[in-house]
Amino acid sequence: MTLTRHAGAALAAAVVIWALSAVLGPFRDYQIADIAVYVVAIAGLTVLIGLSGQISLGHGAFMAVGAYATALLQTHLNWPLWALFPVSALIAAVTGAAVGVAAARLRGPYLAGATLMLAVAIPSLANQFASVLGGDQGLGVTVSAPAWLGATFPPTRWLAWVNSLVALIVLVLLANLARSRVGRSWRAVRDDEAAAVLAGLNVARLRVLAFVVSAACAGLAGSMLAVYASQVSPGSFSVTLSIALLTGAVIGGLGSLAGAIWGSLVIVLVPTYVQDVATSHGLASAVAANIPVAAYGVVLVAVMLTFPDGIQGGLRRLGRLVTPALTTRLNSLRRRPPASEHQEEGTI
Repeated sequence: MTLTRHAGAALAAAVVIWALSAVLGPFRDYQIADIAVYVVAIAGLTVLIGLSGQISLGHGAFMAVGAYATALLQTHLNWPLWALFPVSALIAAVTGAAVGVAAARLRGPYLAGATLMLAVAIPSLANQFASVLGGDQGLGVTVSAPAWLGATFPPTRWLAWVNSLVALIVLVLLANLARSRVGRSWRAVRDDEAAAVLAGLNVARLRVLAFVVSAACAGLAGSMLAVYASQVSPGSFSVTLSIALLTGAVIGGLGSLAGAIWGSLVIVLVPTYVQDVATSHGLASAVAANIPVAAYGVVLVAVMLTFPDGIQGGLRRLGRLVTPALTTRLNSLRRRPPASEHQEEGTI
């Protein structure tokens, strides 16, 4: 799929989201904004794991970097939204470069352990530098909708539009990056590192670059989260967030960026649905609060047993099974003579 086709698909998705936001209520708009945040973060994680073959359990930390960068820039410098997003992503990318250089020689569980330590350490800095980062209370973020939308325009709808637009742009850029020379090099390193070295590829540089791109996406997602949540606190970026991102990437399918969409839908919608069901059955609040975590596990096991390559991989497999049958059926219909011809032959 070329850049034009990617852009066309994104434009079609934007029209659908715009139409949905016009008929849905504020809560659903909020969910759309939330899904867009996870799409950006999981898409970046898909680049790191699915394309370059590296694992990370610390992407929640990169989201924290982007979120706190947004909060500080907006609070102290009153930067506009169009500047907050790219600068926050850039700061997270620099952090990712440092982590990538430090972890360039680590593989497998060692790399996972190092990034997990990062997920624990970075949010705790908010308490160590409470005078700047606000401690457990965090920092507030106030970004208003443009005045030309009018005073009565729902702010949740505007946030849904902004986050969805950013997510679609990120998906288009990453999809074309995956098909570029860099993307092919990442896959070569992932599939056979020794062969990649013999082919003249700089493996260490490619691994660091994957961390940079992935961290930039996570930082951008953190910035988006800070804007629509209007609050940044260390509790929002616990290890649980990093594990949820990895779970979403696996459920959606690490082999495709489209899997980030499926994984995000699961992460956002499943807990809400399960918690509503638990509450409707009169379960205690403490029990109902823990059910979404169990639901993640059930969905993950179910998807892995049914579609080992994730939801997107399963859809591709179904497409390969259905397409030949449909093609055969269409060809048979084309070869069948019209009914009028049969009637004429019978008359003669």
